Amino acid sequence: MAQDIKKEVVKLTAKDFVSDQDIRWCPGCGDYSILKQVQSVMPELGIAKEDIVFISGIGCSSRFPYYMNTFGMHSIHGRASVIASGLKAARPDLSVWLVTGDGDSLSIGGNHLIHLLRRNFDLNILLFNNQIYGLTKGQYSPTSEVGKKTKSTPLGSIDHPFNPLALCMGAESTFIARALDREPKHMREILLRAEQHKGTSLVEIYQNCNIFNDGAFTGFTDKHVKKDNSLYLVHGKPLIFGAKEDQGILLDGFEPKIVDLNSGEYSLDDLWIHDEKCRNKANILTRFFDDPTNENALPRPFGIFYQEDRYRYEEALAEQLEVHKTQKGKPNLDKLLAGANSWEVE
Repeated sequence: MAQDIKKEVVKLTAKDFVSDQDIRWCPGCGDYSILKQVQSVMPELGIAKEDIVFISGIGCSSRFPYYMNTFGMHSIHGRASVIASGLKAARPDLSVWLVTGDGDSLSIGGNHLIHLLRRNFDLNILLFNNQIYGLTKGQYSPTSEVGKKTKSTPLGSIDHPFNPLALCMGAESTFIARALDREPKHMREILLRAEQHKGTSLVEIYQNCNIFNDGAFTGFTDKHVKKDNSLYLVHGKPLIFGAKEDQGILLDGFEPKIVDLNSGEYSLDDLWIHDEKCRNKANILTRFFDDPTNENALPRPFGIFYQEDRYRYEEALAEQLEVHKTQKGKPNLDKLLAGANSWEVE
């Protein structure tokens, strides 16, 4: 009588996910912080290394699979979304992570990204946004601000920049969030929540390129101003910010309004309460996209904007195939390849 073979459970650590490859990012690059947090999160997932796959496109961020001691693929520019989708469709049991940059995903890969989001494969997207092309040495990207002077825009960019999370909401994403390379503890929490989400999770991570775009996010990282410019979202909690947490946000109709909690006119009960399940409010939050140096700028949100439970593409595909097999029988590949329209030449 055969005995059941139980797979030995091996407790993993962050070191188990460190590969033997030399890291070839510039010293001081924000990618190091992201890599460390991802490696530290992996052991908590309870997934074997052999069942985790990192897929990337082209760019500095896309070197990521080399530095993870898991399976992975460094694919082609802008097409990582397609490869990740195909893998998840064929192997829905795998934990699939897609690592991309603002250029890779929002320029040449923009079309593929929106279709991945609407299909809602159960995988995780880490979108590193440094507002520049780093690998090709400092050209402007789809997220570079108007007036940005680079090697490809010497007179200043005249392109209106993409708002990545607003774009993703428009593509019917079921989980969107924003993190920051200089806030590793918060990033780690977001990564865990993203992996727990059933469906496509997209996390935009502000990542400093200290060579070609140093200080792009100073307004959210400098200790003297970051609390006045940053809004950390917590489900079920009021929207408050500021060095003394004395600034709040309420909705005046559909317009967000900053109020002073010290004035005596407003209290916490008057403020907007964050709800991760509310699509309408999440859409408004993605529009908190002002330049932090503007006097009347709304604070930039960080955290989970929105999440919903919706059917996953790979599950619907599997169900569809099972129904077809039941109705038509097991398919014959040779018959399919031969086709119905054939003839003999004498």
